[in-house]
Amino acid sequence: MRRHKGVPLLGLSFLVACSSPAPAPDPSQAAIAAVTAGLRPPVVVTGEPELSYTLADRMAHYKVPGVSIAVVDSGRIVWARGFGVATTGTADSVTDSTLFQAASISKPVAAMGVLRAVQDGVFGLDQDINTILTSWRLDGEGFTDARPVTPRMLTSHTSGLGDGFGFPGYDPAAALPTMVQLFEGQPPSNVRALFMEREPMTLMEYSGGGVTLMQQALSDARRRPFADIMRDDVLRPLGMTRSSYQQPIAPDNDRNAARAHSREGKAMGPKWHVYPELAAAGLWTTPSDLARFAIEVQLASAGKSERVLNRATAREMLTPVGVGDYAVGFSVQKIGQGWYFAHGGSNWGFRATLLAHFSKGYGLAIMTNADQGGAVMAELTRRIQAVYGWDAVAEPAPRGYRPPVQRPEVEVAAEILERYAGEYALAPGVSLVITLEEGRLHAQPTGQQKLVLAAESDETFNIRGVGAQIVFTRDAAGVVTGLVVRQGGSNQVASKIK
Repeated sequence: MRRHKGVPLLGLSFLVACSSPAPAPDPSQAAIAAVTAGLRPPVVVTGEPELSYTLADRMAHYKVPGVSIAVVDSGRIVWARGFGVATTGTADSVTDSTLFQAASISKPVAAMGVLRAVQDGVFGLDQDINTILTSWRLDGEGFTDARPVTPRMLTSHTSGLGDGFGFPGYDPAAALPTMVQLFEGQPPSNVRALFMEREPMTLMEYSGGGVTLMQQALSDARRRPFADIMRDDVLRPLGMTRSSYQQPIAPDNDRNAARAHSREGKAMGPKWHVYPELAAAGLWTTPSDLARFAIEVQLASAGKSERVLNRATAREMLTPVGVGDYAVGFSVQKIGQGWYFAHGGSNWGFRATLLAHFSKGYGLAIMTNADQGGAVMAELTRRIQAVYGWDAVAEPAPRGYRPPVQRPEVEVAAEILERYAGEYALAPGVSLVITLEEGRLHAQPTGQQKLVLAAESDETFNIRGVGAQIVFTRDAAGVVTGLVVRQGGSNQVASKIK
């Protein structure tokens, strides 16, 4: 979370000063409670009571048996946890080491492997793909006479290929196609052939087939199996020890892998499908490993790490290619006041998302084992952004004079206010005491004056005379566990200790 190191009195900031950069006691627990007990629907009706749900509520509502989350803040994983079960009807709990199918998040991870080959001089990012391929040749059908298809185009969906399909995968007992059979739409492939639909760099059209063609080109150029290349060039160097492109998944890993589930939350025939389209859909991983990958992109693009890519090469993953909203591997987008790189994933019975800030060191990875997992992930994403004070939810800075913000004050039942009274640990030796006096809550940080709180909702209170808010957090049982102080785009988490 955003933190201030030295914040003295109220004239400068309400956030409490610390003599050392030590964090508040176990802030992750308060943050986890705030995230998992404060989910809200995407649409709120004005005048209706404010709705708030627990993660368990939303998993049951959307019929999602298992969810795994990793949150990145200040360039590190601050917490990772699993919820629910890996297989419905069992006691096989999801943990932070449970494996899920990353689905299309396989693509940006694969793109890092492609860029490593470019950096090593194996081929060029703007080289004709047919000069890299040795096992097949792409028929340009007249569309590539002026401009060839290149690795940059294949990894940014701007090649002009018109397959536009995702991949349904294969039953584990079914015969798998070779890459040539897949490219040509020949049995036992279950997708149509690759074909050119327009000239390269005309439009962005999502192409899983294009990424699979890049998979084969990388394997041809390196003269090694794609899964082995990715293991040695990307996964191992980044410490992604719970990740593999091996398909089908190895038996040892399968023992700790989630099962695919339908929209009704039911198991569907085989435990999972097999994806020979490794670069496009074949990665098995965890949110923690995806978070490690995102952190490396942040560090490498800032020139702070070269475990796989140097700064110049890493920047290709964050630089739009000029058509559409993709860089090499990632979608790049402005959300609120920040720029983010992201990718989602959707395989048979699995849904996943990865989102991280270009430069501020925060992000998230969420993985689920059901077809309706996207709805749960969307609510979790919004909640994590709010709890951690991402600029994705920030308002633009005012230009010139702006009248003071008018904040409504609502009446909160006395029994709710009483639950908030107590002492909250902000940092070693520094606490915030909340008292209930004459029907109003007051807040007093160590060594500072007492301030009146005005209720904006049952859990959000504005601090009078200070441009700050306090949001109380509760666990799934409704017990108050802590609070978050919001001010100036920064958050400070405090756990309740008395």
